[in-house]
Amino acid sequence: MTLEHETPLPYRGGLVVAGERSGVGKTTVTLALLAALAQRSRRVQSFKVGPDYIDPMFHQRVTGRPCYNLDPLLTSVAYVQHCFTSHCQDAEFVLVEGVMGLFDGASGASDVASTAHVARILNLPVLLVVDCSRLARSVLALIHGFRSLDPTLNLVGVVLNRVGSDRHLDLLKTALASIDLPILGVLRRQQSITIPDRHLGLVPAGELPALANLLDHLSYLGHHSFDWPQIAPLVGRAPFPSSAETLARPLAGAYPVRLAWAQDQAFNFYYADVLEWLTQAGVELIPWSPMGDENLPLAIDGLYLGGGFPELFAATLAANQRACQQLRQRIQSGLPVYAECGGLMYLAQTLVDFQGQAWPLVGALPTRVTMTSTLTLGYRQATGLSYQGLLPPGQQLWGHEFHHSQESHPPDRPVYALRRYQSSSIHSQEGWQIQATHASYLHVHWRGCPALARRFLDRCLDYRSHDPSSDHNSTASG
Repeated sequence: MTLEHETPLPYRGGLVVAGERSGVGKTTVTLALLAALAQRSRRVQSFKVGPDYIDPMFHQRVTGRPCYNLDPLLTSVAYVQHCFTSHCQDAEFVLVEGVMGLFDGASGASDVASTAHVARILNLPVLLVVDCSRLARSVLALIHGFRSLDPTLNLVGVVLNRVGSDRHLDLLKTALASIDLPILGVLRRQQSITIPDRHLGLVPAGELPALANLLDHLSYLGHHSFDWPQIAPLVGRAPFPSSAETLARPLAGAYPVRLAWAQDQAFNFYYADVLEWLTQAGVELIPWSPMGDENLPLAIDGLYLGGGFPELFAATLAANQRACQQLRQRIQSGLPVYAECGGLMYLAQTLVDFQGQAWPLVGALPTRVTMTSTLTLGYRQATGLSYQGLLPPGQQLWGHEFHHSQESHPPDRPVYALRRYQSSSIHSQEGWQIQATHASYLHVHWRGCPALARRFLDRCLDYRSHDPSSDHNSTASG
């Protein structure tokens, strides 16, 4: 049910693509729809429900525009509504890709932070993708259940995916004839597109050599697999003024710092609205590749090391020892560093990959990380433990863990106490604070915890004013 403080937005257009469970093909359906729309307009805006970083990369490659995450737990209901309305300002078409199954939320026991939750607070209709590969008449029971579980949701149609034959399609259509719910798309099993995946989800778009062919195939499916006369009015967007401008720029103009950010195949997990927010706040973002750049950028006041796949590129990262040594020296001299998950792994002494090969890396943290078959996954409520950390003692934020690696030595003075969603007991204590470096496995959306971002940027400003190097002066003098 909709909570009192969750007032839905007025409907101005847009459509949510949901799945009846994970793995039913909702990403393929979403990308096919986006590809077809992108050939009609350059103003196609997409969103992704949940904390995922990889699906938005594919969206952006298709539409040419950043894809924004909608996660009411990592941020807030108000911010999700603001994010959606503000980034739809000039959009002609709007599509939201869901996460997992339609009603699967943060805990599994409720639909908080689920696709259904986001659809309700944005007041958007839902298109349900069903994997029909092992279904005939039972598809009716499945769809009837999804339709009746939450009558407040506006389920406007279904996409039948992985249909085996004309005979199979006839059986499905006959089964669904008794309910007033249109079939808005049909994808045949032989038409299926397989996007390669690995231990943390899909292989990012930038690593696929045949991406152009994939996008062409998606565009063909998009044009030929859907009922566009019915879908086009749903995805069309009318102008919608934002009602949450106070959320837009709480840091605006306050932080004229130069912040390097790791950006290559090993490190690319960043939220688009966080990077835009930093730029609006006066931060100059300087791309840096730990894989390919031997030197850190000149005159930087801090470093943002996002997550990614350092375990897959450990040999290349280890071969760039000049960068490792230089970063270790800068950390020892007080350079502020914010490192998440893959960034933490890069700062360790060594990284042991899935094959058991150990690779020497930066060595700023007195631990080694080892890849394992165990997946650590889920939302975490973090409580600050250290005055030296970016989250002061007693203060809380929401984050998300998603990794296969483990540390050999826990930090002596952890920065976070973590609790699983809807758990009252502490799950673990983790996170490093060494010099001005903050490193944690926790992925944090800075728009959900602006105080943490401000503390980090304050450290960057302080470092800028007391920089022991001459980088700033030498750059300013040419």
